[in-house]
Amino acid sequence: MGQLTREVPPQAVHLCIDMQQIFSSDGPWPTPWMERVLPNVEELVRRAPGQTIFTRFMTPRRASDMPGTWARYYEKWHETTREEVDPRLLDLMPQLERFVPPAAVIDKMVYSAFADGKLVAELRHRRCDTLIMSGSETDVCVLSSALAAVDQGYRVILVSDAMCSSSDESHDALLDLYRRRFEIQIEIADTEAVIARWQV
Repeated sequence: MGQLTREVPPQAVHLCIDMQQIFSSDGPWPTPWMERVLPNVEELVRRAPGQTIFTRFMTPRRASDMPGTWARYYEKWHETTREEVDPRLLDLMPQLERFVPPAAVIDKMVYSAFADGKLVAELRHRRCDTLIMSGSETDVCVLSSALAAVDQGYRVILVSDAMCSSSDESHDALLDLYRRRFEIQIEIADTEAVIARWQV
């Protein structure tokens, strides 16, 4: 594992999902090994900061602002709503925020980065056909965004050592699923391999 069979084109975009303080050990939704993968994410950003798009998972002001089961979700996690949460926790990790700009930021209210169309418009503007994906969490927002990217026809490269989850078992199971069921549309490689083949 860790190798790519094709070069990564210069117009590829590094889509970094939800590397925010709310998912760090300081936040209410801690992803225990975010800090472990952070240097790899930072290395990918440093390779081409202008080719990086960060997403941020933004919580509603109050639970009732969201539809359906999202309202129930935020009734359970009321401490993450913007009425209660420290707003700094919604910011990117400081190690990554310093790259903005030239890196771009797109906010979202749901798991998928593609849900509201803003990301697709930006990728079309950049003439991007390849996404390098990193971030949090492997089995939630990265999963939702990766499958949405596949639906849009993008070549998807998941960076195995630049993603994190709150569950080791789910992380490993998802990587296995991608290899077994999506081998044509989703590639898995480590940070070193991606940087070696990215023609920027």
